[in-house]
Amino acid sequence: QKLQDRAAGAIMGALIGDALGLGPHWYYDLDALRRDYGPWIDDYTEPRSGRYHEGMKAGQLSQAGFILTLMIRSLVEHGAYDEEDFCCRMDEELFSLLDGTPVNGPGGYTSQSIRDAWRLRVKQGLPWGQIGGNADTTEAIERTLAIAVRYALQPQKLAKAISSNTMLTQVDDMVVSMTVAYGAVLAMLVQGHPFDTNLTGRLMKLVRGGELPFHTVTGEHLNPPRLAPQAGRFVSPDALLTPGYMAAAVKDPE
Repeated sequence: QKLQDRAAGAIMGALIGDALGLGPHWYYDLDALRRDYGPWIDDYTEPRSGRYHEGMKAGQLSQAGFILTLMIRSLVEHGAYDEEDFCCRMDEELFSLLDGTPVNGPGGYTSQSIRDAWRLRVKQGLPWGQIGGNADTTEAIERTLAIAVRYALQPQKLAKAISSNTMLTQVDDMVVSMTVAYGAVLAMLVQGHPFDTNLTGRLMKLVRGGELPFHTVTGEHLNPPRLAPQAGRFVSPDALLTPGYMAAAVKDPE
């Protein structure tokens, strides 16, 4: 039951966070943010006139949350990641509502990778699998977090499904590897592991066991790895190492 609670919490937390961020989204001037919303935001807020998501109401989802719900419904209805079904939902429930411009569509704003994919898919008629672009943004993470929760106990399936879904819209290897790494970290948290300095070791154990598709740059105790790099693996495991370093930095008294 605790595993199920953590899984539900991860999904609900993502949706709540998206809705909380709708109003104060993309303020780069903190003085302006505080002027519009006060010193602390503890509830859903409406976007101000002339800003991102104008016209949306407090508590509604941005387009990231909208796409996440498409992913969740697909996973629930099929009991697994079904790429064909997800793509059909994107065609019918999202792309049909876009016009290729940024300030448009569900949530009031369409991010770069989705705009690029829409142009190739709708305007040029290319099939899914040929519309991925090079946007270095986080849209894939925002939807594949649901895949990470679904396959939290199955790292190989997690990595395969997240990689495949990411490449529907973003094909840069670094973006794909970081998206998979994010999913792997989230899976650890859903399992109940704390976000601490041991997280890196747990993730690298999965790498050495062939369950996550990253190269190992060191073996046990920082010794050189025994096996040569294999095809089909991400070049660097840095995205898996970083969370442990972050936890260590938090504890560093200096």
